[in-house]
Amino acid sequence: MLPTLVLFAKFPVPGYAKTRLIPAVGAQGAAKVHRHLTERTVATLLASGAPVEVRYAGASEQDFRDWLGEAVALARQVEGGLSERLIDAGRTAPHIFFGADTPELTTEIINDAITALASHDVVIGPAEDGGYYMIGMATAQPALLTDMPWSTPAVFAETIRRSEGLGLSVAVLLMLSDCDTPSDLARWPDLATLA
Repeated sequence: MLPTLVLFAKFPVPGYAKTRLIPAVGAQGAAKVHRHLTERTVATLLASGAPVEVRYAGASEQDFRDWLGEAVALARQVEGGLSERLIDAGRTAPHIFFGADTPELTTEIINDAITALASHDVVIGPAEDGGYYMIGMATAQPALLTDMPWSTPAVFAETIRRSEGLGLSVAVLLMLSDCDTPSDLARWPDLATLA
Protein backbone atom coordinates (compact mmCIF):
# COMPACT_ATOMS: atom_id res chain seq x y z
CA MET A 1 0.00 0.00 0.00
CA LEU A 2 1.36 3.40 -0.95
CA PRO A 3 1.70 5.91 1.88
CA THR A 4 -0.41 9.06 1.92
CA LEU A 5 1.70 12.13 1.10
CA VAL A 6 0.54 14.91 3.40
CA LEU A 7 1.42 18.49 2.43
CA PHE A 8 0.95 21.36 4.87
CA ALA A 9 0.12 24.55 2.99
CA LYS A 10 -1.07 28.06 3.67
CA PHE A 11 -3.16 30.03 1.22
CA PRO A 12 -0.90 32.51 -0.64
CA VAL A 13 -2.19 35.64 1.05
CA PRO A 14 0.26 38.59 1.20
CA GLY A 15 1.47 39.05 4.76
CA TYR A 16 0.43 35.50 5.75
CA ALA A 17 2.56 33.17 3.62
CA LYS A 18 6.40 33.03 3.59
CA THR A 19 6.62 36.03 5.91
CA ARG A 20 10.36 35.62 6.46
CA LEU A 21 10.88 36.48 2.78
CA ILE A 22 9.02 39.78 3.08
CA PRO A 23 12.14 41.90 3.83
CA ALA A 24 13.63 40.80 0.50
CA VAL A 25 10.65 40.70 -1.86
CA GLY A 26 7.71 42.33 -0.04
CA ALA A 27 4.47 40.74 1.08
CA GLN A 28 3.09 40.33 -2.46
CA GLY A 29 6.35 38.84 -3.67
CA ALA A 30 6.56 36.40 -0.76
CA ALA A 31 3.00 35.24 -1.47
CA LYS A 32 3.89 34.69 -5.13
CA VAL A 33 6.92 32.62 -4.17
CA HIS A 34 4.76 30.55 -1.83
CA ARG A 35 2.11 30.05 -4.52
CA HIS A 36 4.75 28.83 -6.98
CA LEU A 37 6.44 26.50 -4.49
CA THR A 38 3.13 25.02 -3.35
CA GLU A 39 1.96 24.36 -6.90
CA ARG A 40 5.32 22.83 -7.78
CA THR A 41 5.27 20.62 -4.68
CA VAL A 42 1.73 19.40 -5.35
CA ALA A 43 2.65 18.47 -8.93
CA THR A 44 5.80 16.68 -7.73
CA LEU A 45 3.87 14.72 -5.10
CA LEU A 46 1.11 13.75 -7.54
CA ALA A 47 3.68 12.53 -10.07
CA SER A 48 4.71 9.82 -7.59
CA GLY A 49 1.34 8.11 -8.01
CA ALA A 50 0.71 8.02 -4.25
CA PRO A 51 -2.40 9.64 -2.73
CA VAL A 52 -1.89 13.28 -1.79
CA GLU A 53 -3.63 15.13 1.02
CA VAL A 54 -3.25 18.87 1.55
CA ARG A 55 -3.68 20.07 5.12
CA TYR A 56 -4.74 23.64 4.47
CA ALA A 57 -4.88 26.90 6.39
CA GLY A 58 -5.72 30.51 5.67
CA ALA A 59 -8.73 30.07 3.37
CA SER A 60 -11.77 27.87 2.81
CA GLU A 61 -11.73 24.36 1.43
CA GLN A 62 -13.38 25.71 -1.74
CA ASP A 63 -10.62 28.29 -2.18
CA PHE A 64 -8.03 25.53 -2.00
CA ARG A 65 -10.05 23.29 -4.32
CA ASP A 66 -10.27 26.11 -6.86
CA TRP A 67 -6.53 26.66 -6.54
CA LEU A 68 -5.11 23.12 -6.41
CA GLY A 69 -7.75 21.13 -8.28
CA GLU A 70 -9.53 17.85 -7.77
CA ALA A 71 -6.53 15.49 -7.62
CA VAL A 72 -5.74 16.12 -3.96
CA ALA A 73 -7.70 15.36 -0.81
CA LEU A 74 -8.20 18.36 1.47
CA ALA A 75 -8.34 18.58 5.26
CA ARG A 76 -8.20 21.70 7.40
CA GLN A 77 -5.21 22.08 9.72
CA VAL A 78 -6.11 22.12 13.40
CA GLU A 79 -5.34 25.16 15.50
CA GLY A 80 -2.15 25.11 17.52
CA GLY A 81 1.55 24.76 16.96
CA LEU A 82 3.41 22.57 14.51
CA SER A 83 3.44 19.61 16.88
CA GLU A 84 -0.34 19.69 17.23
CA ARG A 85 -0.87 20.04 13.48
CA LEU A 86 1.46 17.15 12.65
CA ILE A 87 0.11 14.85 15.33
CA ASP A 88 -3.47 15.53 14.19
CA ALA A 89 -2.52 14.52 10.64
CA GLY A 90 -0.96 11.23 11.75
CA ARG A 91 -2.61 7.91 11.03
CA THR A 92 -2.13 4.19 11.62
CA ALA A 93 -1.25 3.62 7.95
CA PRO A 94 2.02 4.79 6.31
CA HIS A 95 2.20 8.54 5.72
CA ILE A 96 4.84 11.13 4.81
CA PHE A 97 4.70 14.79 5.84
CA PHE A 98 5.99 17.59 3.59
CA GLY A 99 6.18 21.35 3.63
CA ALA A 100 5.95 23.49 0.51
CA ASP A 101 9.34 25.16 0.75
CA THR A 102 11.83 22.71 -0.79
CA PRO A 103 12.55 23.74 -4.41
CA GLU A 104 14.87 20.76 -4.97
CA LEU A 105 12.28 18.12 -4.05
CA THR A 106 11.87 15.64 -6.90
CA THR A 107 9.56 12.74 -7.61
CA GLU A 108 12.63 10.48 -7.49
CA ILE A 109 13.30 11.52 -3.88
CA ILE A 110 9.65 10.95 -3.01
CA ASN A 111 9.79 7.49 -4.59
CA ASP A 112 12.96 6.76 -2.58
CA ALA A 113 11.05 7.74 0.57
CA ILE A 114 8.12 5.49 -0.35
CA THR A 115 10.49 2.58 -0.96
CA ALA A 116 12.37 3.18 2.29
CA LEU A 117 9.18 3.39 4.33
CA ALA A 118 8.20 -0.10 3.15
CA SER A 119 11.10 -1.53 5.20
CA HIS A 120 11.65 1.11 7.92
CA ASP A 121 9.58 2.60 10.71
CA VAL A 122 10.65 6.16 9.87
CA VAL A 123 12.09 7.94 6.84
CA ILE A 124 13.59 11.42 7.09
CA GLY A 125 14.82 13.90 4.50
CA PRO A 126 17.25 16.15 6.37
CA ALA A 127 17.50 19.85 5.56
CA GLU A 128 20.76 21.79 5.54
CA ASP A 129 19.52 24.03 8.35
CA GLY A 130 19.38 21.10 10.79
CA GLY A 131 15.68 20.39 10.40
CA TYR A 132 14.01 18.18 7.84
CA TYR A 133 11.97 18.74 4.69
CA MET A 134 10.15 15.42 4.99
CA ILE A 135 9.36 12.84 7.64
CA GLY A 136 7.48 9.62 7.02
CA MET A 137 6.18 7.02 9.46
CA ALA A 138 4.84 3.52 8.97
CA THR A 139 2.39 4.36 11.74
CA ALA A 140 1.91 7.51 13.81
CA GLN A 141 4.78 8.28 16.19
CA PRO A 142 3.65 11.29 18.25
CA ALA A 143 6.73 10.99 20.47
CA LEU A 144 8.81 12.20 17.51
CA LEU A 145 6.70 15.34 17.19
CA THR A 146 5.89 16.39 20.76
CA ASP A 147 7.90 19.19 22.41
CA MET A 148 10.31 19.31 19.47
CA PRO A 149 12.61 22.37 19.26
CA TRP A 150 11.09 23.44 15.92
CA SER A 151 12.91 26.01 13.77
CA THR A 152 16.26 25.22 15.37
CA PRO A 153 19.29 23.31 14.05
CA ALA A 154 18.58 20.57 16.62
CA VAL A 155 15.43 19.12 15.02
CA PHE A 156 16.97 16.43 12.81
CA ALA A 157 19.45 15.21 15.43
CA GLU A 158 16.78 15.16 18.13
CA THR A 159 14.45 13.18 15.84
CA ILE A 160 17.17 10.59 15.23
CA ARG A 161 17.94 10.42 18.98
CA ARG A 162 14.29 9.86 19.86
CA SER A 163 13.83 7.26 17.11
CA GLU A 164 16.81 5.29 18.38
CA GLY A 165 15.47 5.52 21.93
CA LEU A 166 12.16 4.07 20.78
CA GLY A 167 13.87 1.28 18.84
CA LEU A 168 12.56 2.56 15.49
CA SER A 169 14.41 1.79 12.27
CA VAL A 170 15.22 4.98 10.34
CA ALA A 171 16.13 5.59 6.70
CA VAL A 172 17.84 8.93 5.97
CA LEU A 173 17.51 10.39 2.49
CA LEU A 174 19.40 13.01 0.52
CA MET A 175 19.96 16.33 2.29
CA LEU A 176 18.23 19.30 0.64
CA SER A 177 17.78 23.00 1.36
CA ASP A 178 14.59 24.86 2.17
CA CYS A 179 13.76 28.32 0.86
CA ASP A 180 12.80 30.19 4.03
CA THR A 181 14.85 33.38 4.32
CA PRO A 182 16.07 36.19 2.05
CA SER A 183 19.55 34.64 1.94
CA ASP A 184 18.02 31.39 0.65
CA LEU A 185 16.70 33.21 -2.41
CA ALA A 186 20.26 33.70 -3.66
CA ARG A 187 20.36 29.95 -4.35
CA TRP A 188 17.23 30.10 -6.49
CA PRO A 189 17.28 33.42 -8.38
CA ASP A 190 14.35 32.29 -10.51
CA LEU A 191 12.19 32.38 -7.36
CA ALA A 192 13.23 35.94 -6.64
CA THR A 193 12.14 36.97 -10.14
CA LEU A 194 8.60 35.74 -9.40
CA ALA A 195 8.24 38.60 -6.96
